[in-house]
Amino acid sequence: MTHLFEPLALRDLVLRNRIAVPAMCQYSAQDGLANDWHFVHYGTRAIGGAALIISEATAVVPEGRISPADLGLWDDSQIEPLARVVRFAQEYGSPMAVQLAHAGRKASVGRGWEAQTPIPVNKGGWPPVGPSPIPFSSAHTTPVELDVAGIEAIVSRFAAAAQRAHAAGFSAVEIHAAHGYLLHQFLSPLSNQRADSYGGSFAGRTRLVIEVVDTVRAVWPERLPLIVRLSATDWVDGGWTPEETVDLSRVLKTHGVDLINVSSGGTAPDARIPDGPGFQTGFAERVRRKAEIPCAAVGRITSPAQADHIIRSGQADMVLLGREILRNPYWPMTAAHELGQAADWPAQYLRAAPRGSVAR
Repeated sequence: MTHLFEPLALRDLVLRNRIAVPAMCQYSAQDGLANDWHFVHYGTRAIGGAALIISEATAVVPEGRISPADLGLWDDSQIEPLARVVRFAQEYGSPMAVQLAHAGRKASVGRGWEAQTPIPVNKGGWPPVGPSPIPFSSAHTTPVELDVAGIEAIVSRFAAAAQRAHAAGFSAVEIHAAHGYLLHQFLSPLSNQRADSYGGSFAGRTRLVIEVVDTVRAVWPERLPLIVRLSATDWVDGGWTPEETVDLSRVLKTHGVDLINVSSGGTAPDARIPDGPGFQTGFAERVRRKAEIPCAAVGRITSPAQADHIIRSGQADMVLLGREILRNPYWPMTAAHELGQAADWPAQYLRAAPRGSVAR
């Protein structure tokens, strides 16, 4: 039976266990450039034993940032600062994926711990864009509706960012189509009320995601995996649904996607979300079984026994720990000991390893 510390192969990438660090914005960049905070933050989690580290939302264009402090890959100058982080993580056994993103109508606001209100243009902000001129909330700016030329330009920028990610040494790309950001905005009827070929029907609303996947897959090495993060539901009547998530996942599989990272919510500020331990794992299991594609589960996964159960019971192929791995970057090593599995302890930390818990 597959367990939490069994390797996972995605194309030519073989991960040492089923534990990954999801994208979690650090809001610590300047001009999209990674710095020492990112080096220490991601490097610590690599030392801690995570099998895959997914970078925070990395904007494909400056106006695609959530805040002015987001990472970016819209310019060649941003390659080497990220490459430094990637090299260190790989040295300690944790390949990295880059999450390529565009915030759409949720762009140009304060950092995550600041007020989520629009930043004026004269104070470093910019006009947000979206599928339709519908603001995320009454506190947000009404976005400029993208025309077809604008959509095509964004698609091409995803491809260019993927090429820079390859130059930086990333081992996978994750396309962010969840949490109410631009690609999710096109998926959801709550934010997409277009009457052209990018709106209306399921085929219209999913068109942009598929085009981004196709253009990234065309430039991303065939041997390396492509991941898509989806919100399984908007948690609002009339929004994006779990059934549509399964249907889209089936389509994405045929377009070269290797893993669906299943989350939820983000499009509606008033959504009532039944938050609790493992509250999203059922969505991942549904996609995995019905779309027959590998899935990652995320959301209030905290204990080793809980994470191992998710893998052993076939709910997901991988678990992503967010808040828990912020609290304890060495969670994978301590989880291995608790579950009776050996772990790769770095030589510098061997003196602290519990008896019988070292793999080498």
